Amino acid sequence: MDVVLPCLNEEGALPYVLGRLPEGYRAIVVDNGSTDGSARLAAELGALVVTEKRRGFGAACHAGLSAATAPVVCFCDCDGSLDPRQLPRVAGPVLSGESDLVLGRRRPVGAGAWPPHARVANQVLAFRLRRTGVQVRDLGPMRAARRESLLALGVADRRSGYPLETVLAAARSGWRIDETEVDYAPRTGKSKVTGTLTGTLQAIRDMNRVWREATSR
Repeated sequence: MDVVLPCLNEEGALPYVLGRLPEGYRAIVVDNGSTDGSARLAAELGALVVTEKRRGFGAACHAGLSAATAPVVCFCDCDGSLDPRQLPRVAGPVLSGESDLVLGRRRPVGAGAWPPHARVANQVLAFRLRRTGVQVRDLGPMRAARRESLLALGVADRRSGYPLETVLAAARSGWRIDETEVDYAPRTGKSKVTGTLTGTLQAIRDMNRVWREATSR
């Protein structure tokens, strides 16, 4: 099992994240321009490190997916907010053939785990997805699917719209999309997206663009 971990200055969280990967899960840390030694530390801790110079969450995810070789690939944030020990909850239904794409529905644990502005934005997006027939409550960053099927979707966004475009493309392709609950704790360090209003607004713009493009077809 391969786990894609997009990484931008996550040196403080890497020991926790990599130390909690279940047996049989290989870490692919995609360094997206870190200046704090994240890439070096990830390599020292045994991860496969991939460098993606083009900034953007989607660019990092796609680089990791392209480097993966396992039949099933998981994605997980690298900031310590998600517990890698819960990856089998997400990957299990894909491995068993029950689901084609599984999203981790976040359950906040601890104060400040999910800033209100980010949570509201996510709820609105999930509501819009349900209106299209995709029955999810959270566009969660912990997810799993088959590698070759993901590549065949041809997801083009390389910014914050990547997770949404993946779900929309999967739905158009008739995938069985499910979700399972995972813990969501306060992240280590400052978020580049949900930790700031500016970052959240940029993510909303990216996702609105992806939404318009997908629904105009």
